[in-house]
Amino acid sequence: MNSVWRVAAGLTGLGAGVLAWSTLVEPRAFALREFEVPVLPDGAEPLRVLHLSDLHLVPGQRAKQDWVRSLAALEPDLVVTTGDNLAHEDAVPAVLDTYRDLLTRPGVFVLGSNDYFPPTPKNPMRYFNDSHRKGAELTGHRLPTQDLVDGFTSAGWLDLTNARGVLEVGGLRLGFVGVDDPHLGYDRYRDVAGPAAPGTDVFVGVAHAPYQRILDAMTADGTGLVLAGHTHGGQVCLPFHGALVTNCDLDTGRARGLSRWWPGAGAAPSSTAPPTAAWLEVSAGLGASPYSPFRLACRPEATLLTLV
Repeated sequence: MNSVWRVAAGLTGLGAGVLAWSTLVEPRAFALREFEVPVLPDGAEPLRVLHLSDLHLVPGQRAKQDWVRSLAALEPDLVVTTGDNLAHEDAVPAVLDTYRDLLTRPGVFVLGSNDYFPPTPKNPMRYFNDSHRKGAELTGHRLPTQDLVDGFTSAGWLDLTNARGVLEVGGLRLGFVGVDDPHLGYDRYRDVAGPAAPGTDVFVGVAHAPYQRILDAMTADGTGLVLAGHTHGGQVCLPFHGALVTNCDLDTGRARGLSRWWPGAGAAPSSTAPPTAAWLEVSAGLGASPYSPFRLACRPEATLLTLV
């Protein structure tokens, strides 16, 4: 009987240790992931793109704010944020202050569900299917979304909310197409569909949630690179296995990192991609809902993409 109690005590201690790690340590273990992406024309100089997503910022999260501010030292040529910057109705000033030095660089952005609605408590098991309610189904309270948009656009960042645009960066002409949050069904890709404008050196798709309908549509139009967030990389992953969920219909093998996508790719591995396949980079993001602030085997991250 004593051995049973010892085993039970050991398991309890292990569980307490994992809980402490996943709530107190790993959510603050910010990481910079780096990838090289071959999408530029021959002879072009490399272009450094900093991709940020899912800050889910609550005022007072100084460690996260300081770490994001430090990324300005990378001197990226372009900053892309793929939404869910907010997690509190008073967070807009903190978000803009966090991005302060990065807002002096060229940038583009789209919005996520938590840029419109505050997070609410929910059963984490509902993330294993699409049964959980979203947005206005959960709360009638709205966040000051327009204040966030105004802060970004007043700094010169390009709003890609169901929109297209062009930026001249590093001597290259970058074409963009973006959508409003697919997780809420706010995407209207049909309104912005079409190939890149003539003279475009790189055509980039930007979305918050990487639903397959959006990835298929963007890559069918010839995007060479698609950037997204939303998945949190699975947020709670199994060591040596990876993500269990993506909170959308993207396969768990692409929950974070760099892979290939082409129309109809589904769960097919990147090794089977046709030569014309686009590159897809999904960020595991930098935060989480304050009601489920866990990270396990999935450090919060930003991504530095070097386009070559």
